[in-house]
Amino acid sequence: MDASETRYLELLSRLFPSEAKASAEIINLSAVLSLPKGTEIFASDIHGEFEAFSHLLKNGSGSIRLKIDDTFGDELSFAEKRSLATLIYYPREKMDLVLPQVQDERAWFSTTILRLVEVCKQASGKYTRSKVRRALPPEFAYIIEELMTENNYAVKREAYYADIIDAVMRTGRARALVEALCLLIQRLAIDHLHIVGDIYDRGPYPHTILDTLAGFHSVDIQWGNHDIVWMGASLGQRGCIAHVVRNCARYGNLSILEDAYGINILPLAGFAQRAYADDPCVAFGLKGNPQLTEREHVVNVKIQKAMAVIQFKVEGQLIDENPSFELEDRKLLDKIDYERGTVLLDGVEYELTDKVFPTIDPADPYRLTPEEENVMRRLEQAFVGCEKLQRHMRFLLEAGSLYKIYNSNLLFHACVPLNPDGSLMEVDVFGEKLAGRALYDALEHHVREAFFSPDEAARTRGRDLLWWMWLSPGSPLFAKSKMATFELYLIADKAARKEVKNPFYTLLNDEHVIAGIFEDFGMDPATSRIVCGHVPVKVKDGEDPVKCGGRVLTIDGGFSKAYQPTTGIAGYTLISNSYGFVLAAHEPLESTRAAVENELDIHSSRHVVERVEERTRVADTDTGAKLKAQIADLERLLEAYRRGLIPERG
Repeated sequence: MDASETRYLELLSRLFPSEAKASAEIINLSAVLSLPKGTEIFASDIHGEFEAFSHLLKNGSGSIRLKIDDTFGDELSFAEKRSLATLIYYPREKMDLVLPQVQDERAWFSTTILRLVEVCKQASGKYTRSKVRRALPPEFAYIIEELMTENNYAVKREAYYADIIDAVMRTGRARALVEALCLLIQRLAIDHLHIVGDIYDRGPYPHTILDTLAGFHSVDIQWGNHDIVWMGASLGQRGCIAHVVRNCARYGNLSILEDAYGINILPLAGFAQRAYADDPCVAFGLKGNPQLTEREHVVNVKIQKAMAVIQFKVEGQLIDENPSFELEDRKLLDKIDYERGTVLLDGVEYELTDKVFPTIDPADPYRLTPEEENVMRRLEQAFVGCEKLQRHMRFLLEAGSLYKIYNSNLLFHACVPLNPDGSLMEVDVFGEKLAGRALYDALEHHVREAFFSPDEAARTRGRDLLWWMWLSPGSPLFAKSKMATFELYLIADKAARKEVKNPFYTLLNDEHVIAGIFEDFGMDPATSRIVCGHVPVKVKDGEDPVKCGGRVLTIDGGFSKAYQPTTGIAGYTLISNSYGFVLAAHEPLESTRAAVENELDIHSSRHVVERVEERTRVADTDTGAKLKAQIADLERLLEAYRRGLIPERG
């Protein structure tokens, strides 16, 4: 045994100071390896839709209702099962409705608590007792453990359980115990959660989603393009800030800035109403159907136009400052004939849909006016100085990455950029040509440099690259030929607006191409899968989210209400458990209130993507590989104890 191994085993002996302790841990870990793998849930493109997303966490993407069916079979009626499921999802709200109508509260609590305990037993079946114990709410840990470890052969146990429930009732803690049991079932239904990008933009509650994820027991996040632009905005990157504010106004969601993050937009609102006072802003109508007053609607429209013009200006400046980004074709303000109201794009002259630009100097179109400069300076300070936003961004950095390899699944938000022939597309990143996994790794390095590098130049490069990742054809998060914001607003011709997807999307069923991607990421093409989102799957038009014989799963099904007319559904979740893979397509959730009052669940159609012949065990997972390595280390420590190479500590 060399010196480095001796030092390592001596450190390990501090955790396991005796032969008995090391042996016990080996036995425990070996037992865990034989258990069925936990349930993983994959979701993408949530886009601020907290109610629908929260409901899917509460119902375990439909798995809790299945556990109720497995637990009670025909013992309970359909209505009783539905009522029990609603209670598990929304315990406080459901008890507020039910208990005032109950004549015998003790009988209701006694029946309900024992039913919940039975569901807990069913949900905990694939976990070790120690893992379940760690999940127990501390206040009720002893009581719940006693109820869950019922021994039918013990004498007078029924009286023992009755005494427990009587004591809970007598002390006024019955409601709290019911809630604790319901939350435990929710906790046990999902072992690990994967968010495959785009928490932000479109919907009104991304901040609430992030608060929920930050408190979730086990989660990873792959950054989406809408997440990365908020990350850039949090660092004061002007191109990112301009997009974020404009997009919030476009969807009538300025409350995200004002109420959620305390970002003062009054200076911007005042400027927009002065600069565009008599301007109908004809090309800047709002998306969706935001519930705004007439005055709020007008203010949002004017802010949207003001920020769009500022965005085009600051982006032109960024393009000049970063010639290696190769985005010169996105500078269009200097291509406008302001007298005729036309723009020259790719050699074609188009009439503008909006010709009122009071803040643009045709001789110097990318220069901000003093008022625009003041607006941007104050927005920068507000974004950088917002403690809550900075906390959320730190969480995205801690729990997130650009891609993840997990249990033979390659997770990323949008694509691996490809050439038309299916080869990996090389992209210039500050003078270095990169493709595939190397591109992903380099971009993530620069993202973290933007936040943490002690070198100001490196932080500036990283900040600007965050903006580049939002809209560049070479970005694996964007994956289109251009970001046609200018054209979507100001040119009516749909041909000019067209954003051509990267060839990745036309080659998703090419087994050779997909195998090449797996090999580049160091994965086995025969057993690996890609899980991605970004481009909504048009289910209503017959599009199948399962590609390449199940090797690729595209799971953007339209959580965002803005996309649901395109997809025809209200989101996908992918479920991976010990039996295989299931893709669930969800119908819209009417509202949380309706779910509670009318006992409505999200209706989901489930499609089995793969069913394994033998249940997948922990030993077959990435966690299993780590446990096996720990067992090997402990066996070396055990041998060292037995040979007297390392003394036992107690």
